[in-house]
Amino acid sequence: MIKTLNFLFFLLLGCSLFAQNNLTIKGRILKDGTQVSIESATVYLTSVKDSTVIDYTITDKNGFFKLNVKKIDYPVFLKVSSLGYKTFKQEMKEVAGDKDFGTLHLLENENILGEVVIKSDAPPIRIKKDTLEFNATSFKVRPDANVETLLKQLPGVDVSADGKITVNGKEVNQVLVNGKPFFDKDGKIALQNLPSDIIKKVQITDTKTKKEELSKQTASSNNSSINLTIDEDKNKGFFGKFMGGFGSSDRYESSALINYFKNKRKLSVLASSNNINSVGFSMDEVFDNMGGGRGSFYTYTDGSFGMGNMRFGGGTGIIRSDMLGVNYSDEWSKNFDANGSYFFNDSNGKNTNRTKQANLLPTNGFVTESKSDTKEDRMGHNMNLNFEYKIDSTTTLNFSPKFIKTNRKYSKNSSQVSNDLNDQLLNESTSSTFDENDKTNFNNEINFNKAFKRKGRILSLVLENENEKENINSLNKSKTTFYQDGISNDIRDQKIDNKNLKDSYSTELEFIEPINDSLKVKIGALYNWKKTSDDRNAFDYDVATQSYTNENDTLSSYQTSNVKTITPKAGFGIGKKKLTFDVNLGTSITQFDNHSLYLNKIVDLNKEYALPFASAQLSYKFGKSMSIWSNYNYRVEFPTASQVLPVVDLTNPLNTLIGNPNLNPDRMHSGFISFRNFDMATKSGYSVYCGMQFFDNQFVESSFYDENRKQTTTYTNVDGTYYSYFGVYWNKTIKKEANLFKLRFSLNNNISLDKGFTNGVLYDAKTFKITPGVNFSYEYGELLVINPSYSFTYNETNYTNYLINSASNVLHKINIQTTNYWPKNWVFGNDFGYTYNSNITDGFKKDFYLWNTSLAYSFFNKKMSAKVKVYDVLNQNQSATRTITPTTIRDEENLVLKRYVMFSLTYKIEKFAGKEKPARNRMGF
Repeated sequence: MIKTLNFLFFLLLGCSLFAQNNLTIKGRILKDGTQVSIESATVYLTSVKDSTVIDYTITDKNGFFKLNVKKIDYPVFLKVSSLGYKTFKQEMKEVAGDKDFGTLHLLENENILGEVVIKSDAPPIRIKKDTLEFNATSFKVRPDANVETLLKQLPGVDVSADGKITVNGKEVNQVLVNGKPFFDKDGKIALQNLPSDIIKKVQITDTKTKKEELSKQTASSNNSSINLTIDEDKNKGFFGKFMGGFGSSDRYESSALINYFKNKRKLSVLASSNNINSVGFSMDEVFDNMGGGRGSFYTYTDGSFGMGNMRFGGGTGIIRSDMLGVNYSDEWSKNFDANGSYFFNDSNGKNTNRTKQANLLPTNGFVTESKSDTKEDRMGHNMNLNFEYKIDSTTTLNFSPKFIKTNRKYSKNSSQVSNDLNDQLLNESTSSTFDENDKTNFNNEINFNKAFKRKGRILSLVLENENEKENINSLNKSKTTFYQDGISNDIRDQKIDNKNLKDSYSTELEFIEPINDSLKVKIGALYNWKKTSDDRNAFDYDVATQSYTNENDTLSSYQTSNVKTITPKAGFGIGKKKLTFDVNLGTSITQFDNHSLYLNKIVDLNKEYALPFASAQLSYKFGKSMSIWSNYNYRVEFPTASQVLPVVDLTNPLNTLIGNPNLNPDRMHSGFISFRNFDMATKSGYSVYCGMQFFDNQFVESSFYDENRKQTTTYTNVDGTYYSYFGVYWNKTIKKEANLFKLRFSLNNNISLDKGFTNGVLYDAKTFKITPGVNFSYEYGELLVINPSYSFTYNETNYTNYLINSASNVLHKINIQTTNYWPKNWVFGNDFGYTYNSNITDGFKKDFYLWNTSLAYSFFNKKMSAKVKVYDVLNQNQSATRTITPTTIRDEENLVLKRYVMFSLTYKIEKFAGKEKPARNRMGF
């Protein structure tokens, strides 16, 4: 541990030295022939050779500017641009020391009328209040490049190999097109599929909530947002691309994206169908939809695909999926905007699983081995809508309804056996289950904002609701055999019908009164109402009638929980040019009511709580790319009805659940702090962050095992548990003519303490996990990209009051990506990876190689592309993982795709203003 801390100290020291030795360029900008200062003029440096933007700043209210840069040993231009004035330009042979330009004067531009700017004179960068704006046409990209390629050229913008975007070191979590989501706010579809030629401006701001956006408050987010504005000449047209492929082992893939833009109206349709584990939508230029391809969408641990706040598909194994999506936005009237998206997803998956799990006990632990075959069908409809109506110049109403309808059918045949550490048989079971799940969800958010005559005086109202209905029909046939103490075997053939309801409503009313330009006070109230119910009815199989008609009272129950909380609160905020501070304090008064009907016995459990409410946030900007951000929250979470009501849940033959009426809610303190320092000129910098969640009180499981290792679980409270994390990110970029070198280093670490009870003994599990990683990238112009990376994860858990004292594992991952864009019209891509699991148990393969390759040729003026791809060239792919928890050590293996060859054809179409768009060459060849 001491070595690790020393390493981190020297790393931070090196980063600090890296940030020093800046040179200063300064001056003052005035209107020609006067002493009138020009505020917010853009001052920037560009390379004389290729016009590359090196760095930028803006003038203050007195016209002064100061630009901190590293030494520059080649000729550069100092340029000054402001709306209504001619651009000032002066050459410097090099920047070897501090430079004071004194007073510079801008001439008024007689060719400007109102807000219209001569396009040829538009600066590459403009700063407007809290928005950084790039003129897209000022940056060179390949003629057929997508928006993601354009972003890589912008100063201060970095796109990593896994598709993560940062601006001046701050992560981007939202990408919009003309201020509206393009299918999803994550923006992956827009970045990978919109051609860069149609983009006029790239605008970057701090990400705001809808409430902050409407009230024009400072963003509370620690993330950035990108807005892509489309060139008016390209805002009328039709464009898209279609791809289809077929391969060995009956593998196939297809996808299409069609866009129709007409001024404010935009309509896009996407479709995807494949059986290669690509649940979402991707049209990567190298690997198309191939699973494991670059820049793929976010995938959850269960294999499901995430897009914005939507989730599709899921499951491990091999998945066939179909998707259809529609995105629409329009301005229905001068004051009424509408946009929305709809997705239909249908997927089918199958999996074979093998697991070996060590179950940790104070004494006499045991090992469970299991096998299963599963099949899963999922079908879903997802609709997101957003409407905004400007009632008048000071009042806006926004509402965002969302609808989700899903159906899931799941079947599983499994067997498992448990033995003690002396290999003595304890229990074994076989089961065959079939579940059908129907879920309907509706949620809506309404934001009302009223601004008053006095600047900064605001009244806001936020209403939210979520209504969910879920029906689960389960059919279970199982046999569980116990080998100790003569306990009867458990044999089941039953049907269980579950009806789950969840309704929640919240209202937040807030009034903000400015004291002066930088200080405001806030008063308000927050009301939350949440009710959940679980109605379970079980029926055993009746041999006489050959139907499931015998009621099983021990497995049937009805439970409800209702949580009502009102929180009056007050706070204040400080907002200066560099400093923002916001704090809210109050008291949450909660009525917690629970009800159950079980074995004809009614139980009502009602409690009242008065608990503190607190949140605070602080940020300070040392400069445009150096900042510190921190926050604190005190949060309370209430247990579910099943955790507090004395209802016996016998659904699992090997684990009986019972609630604890004396259980208290979670009470947690959480804090986070981050520091960023990024040099835009060299796209180099670092960030350091850390955070912690500390529990005054936490409800945890308390389990008892009998001689057969049959488990009985209830819940109890502990205190003093925590989860903490720490991370460092550092990168360095060097550009030498056509050669671009990028080096990234990251280190992530978390330390946690978990507690619980096993057989009446309090255990604790202290987990230490650290993941250092290094990523190197070399680019030679637009011809070659080589990207090797390496990371390892060390995970160690130390136990108290267990049979073992500790468990650990090391995971090594090595990967190299290469992309060759030469000869002309050819693209050759390779991804080669190696994964090694150090301590995975015998019987599971510790390591494997995964090599994917792709060769593409473009023709017909690059409108068509033929491609051949091979997945898992070495035929070694596997899925073997080790998971260490406070109570188990689990090794498992799942079914995976193996080697296949795929041939595909892609066709692009681009027509604007009724005419086919001519090829646009920004690179000059």
